Amino acid sequence: MAENKSKKSAPGSASGGSSSSCNDSGRNASGRNTSGHNISGNGASGNGQGAVSPEVSSGLQHPSLYINRELSLLEFNHRVLSMARDRRVPLLERLRYLCISGNNLDEFFEIRVAGLQKQRDGDGRGTGPDQLGPSEQLHQIDAVAHQLVKLQYAVLNDELLPALADQKIVFPKVSDWSKKMRGWASRFFDTELFPVLSPMGLDPSHPFPQLTNKSLNFIVSLRGTDAFGREASRAVVRAPRSLPRIIPVPMEISDGQSQFVLLSTMIERNMGRLFPGLETKGVYQFRVTRNSDLYLADDDVADLRLALRDELNARDYGNAVRLEVGDDCPASVIRFLLNEFKLEQADLYVCNGPVNLSRLSKLPDMLDRPDLNYSNFTPVITKTTVAGKKLFSALKKRDVLLHYPYQSSHTVVSFLQSAARDPKVLAIKQTLYRTGEDSAYVDALIEAAHNGKDVTVVIELRARFDEDTNLKIASRLQRAGVQVVYGVVGFKSHAKIMLVIRREKSKMMRYAHIGTGNYHEGNTRLYTDLGLLTHNKQITGDIQKIFNQLTGLGKVANVKLILHSPFNMHRKVLKMIQKQTEKARQGKPALIRARMNSLNEPQIIEALYQASNAGVKVRLLVRGICALRPGVTGVSENIRVVSVIGRFLEHSRVYAFGAENEEEVFVSSADWMPRNMFHRVEVAVPILDGKLRSKVLEESIDSYFRDNSFAWELLADGSYKRVVSVNGAEAFSSQSHLQASYCTVSL
Repeated sequence: MAENKSKKSAPGSASGGSSSSCNDSGRNASGRNTSGHNISGNGASGNGQGAVSPEVSSGLQHPSLYINRELSLLEFNHRVLSMARDRRVPLLERLRYLCISGNNLDEFFEIRVAGLQKQRDGDGRGTGPDQLGPSEQLHQIDAVAHQLVKLQYAVLNDELLPALADQKIVFPKVSDWSKKMRGWASRFFDTELFPVLSPMGLDPSHPFPQLTNKSLNFIVSLRGTDAFGREASRAVVRAPRSLPRIIPVPMEISDGQSQFVLLSTMIERNMGRLFPGLETKGVYQFRVTRNSDLYLADDDVADLRLALRDELNARDYGNAVRLEVGDDCPASVIRFLLNEFKLEQADLYVCNGPVNLSRLSKLPDMLDRPDLNYSNFTPVITKTTVAGKKLFSALKKRDVLLHYPYQSSHTVVSFLQSAARDPKVLAIKQTLYRTGEDSAYVDALIEAAHNGKDVTVVIELRARFDEDTNLKIASRLQRAGVQVVYGVVGFKSHAKIMLVIRREKSKMMRYAHIGTGNYHEGNTRLYTDLGLLTHNKQITGDIQKIFNQLTGLGKVANVKLILHSPFNMHRKVLKMIQKQTEKARQGKPALIRARMNSLNEPQIIEALYQASNAGVKVRLLVRGICALRPGVTGVSENIRVVSVIGRFLEHSRVYAFGAENEEEVFVSSADWMPRNMFHRVEVAVPILDGKLRSKVLEESIDSYFRDNSFAWELLADGSYKRVVSVNGAEAFSSQSHLQASYCTVSL
């Protein structure tokens, strides 16, 4: 699952004392080593220990010790797809996971493959620690991605559609349509589709049209002469984006089933009616994926808002990077399309079904089948998370930690709303990265401005695929009198921070919120994230300095407790890793635990290798990309990496350094990636309260290493194996355990 959008353990298991081990059920679908490196691994035991190739002796920076970022991302998508095959998951949720894997792959081509093609056409050099050049990466992606697409359609056709049919949820084949259904389909086409379809014949005066990114299209093979005496050969028909891709069949003709027809099927069946007097020889669906990254030369941008708007207008028409066609498309038509889009054979993906799998995500919402979905649950508001003005008093006594989605984000929303209405509050400062157009946070900030508060919002316009929404939010805030700042040129403002200034008995008091996830109410029900509310003078003082730096032109903020990218976070993380390394060398207990979305910063990985060699036990939860190779002999035997894919999108970032009772624990907005360390504004805040530290460690790290239901372990060769219960041990799901701990309805 993506962060846009995308977002449905005790460490003893690594030492052999756990009830969990690995099997090969999660082996890469292609059956090959996707790493591209000469690392062998002993995966049968689940320990992931591998022998280092001879050249590794040259040092811990050797390219063979690093997994390629793009191939690791494809491995993540295999794990997402595995949820679509898991019979423990409700059927309609399995369909959603299939659609998520399709949407993830779309974005992979739009951004990652597009970027590699751009590099290939430039100097062609490798830029990552694995040192694979763009051409070699594209070659390996070609093999893995094609196999992934093949598996996606096999899951749809061989597993999900038959299972749906067993539940009387059917997409009937055209050959099985009854007379009543054919009549309904004909009438539907006449009234709903025919008026909005615009066939485009191809001839010298009508060249191939400019088609938008990921739009559904049909190329039609024709024979005959049209009304103007022109020889007809081919035409293109674009499916209207204004119409749903799934059409429900009326119950009176569906034989007691929930029947649906794809828009593509409806158009294909009736295509001939768009070309009267001509013979329709063939109708073939296709879709082109384009480069959707935005390229802004920051040094040349006079007005970021206007420059971004111009780029957004052109996003749908970037260079083509992938062509998808139906499996009935003839070779001659495929060659014609590849030529039109200037693509190679390797860029072609043949689909055994609808060319846009993600469109099927609408189906669960069209059905009233709670038995085929996850059970509903309501995030709790506990006694410790009191809202409104009472929270100001409560925070003077203790910090408040929230764990989403198990606890409600209402506490933070209510805190902001109370601040907007409280006459004692003088100023509010907040960052916004992804928040959604219909946002209670935005409404509260506008209310605060209307009530005479000084409100400053740092909004990141370049949050990928949310740029247009953020432009609209910025305009709305500005119209209300909010001071809006677009972050820092060249550095994305990714920190999730809020500061409230309140006058209490003639003194200015500060209250802050720091989170691992966005200020987005919808995401707090789908993503696992942490949020800290605090009155601590040093932390709130650090937050104020960071806001002043973001909005002003000052030099590096001299923060006391917070880790702050792009200034001190990378250096301090390395220093804390080194501290554990030295402890291990001295024979003292040493432990590093961390969780994040992605890990590929080479200096941090090298430091973790050094820590492992010194005897530090390293336990990492990395949901997606991981360039580190665990279990390599002489390099990383003491490192274990686990990824959990479950109902909720794992999104929290937590860093913990030190053995029991000595831990330094931070919650953060930053992954351990070069972009987060050097090219974004990020924060990591320490958890100072001992009880809250224990809560973070148990709920966000330790319980996940006990998971033997939805956890996957990374092996030295870059593949993942599913962790399963053995010897009759009870199945344990970290997410189910946490939900049961907080809520009355279990997963």
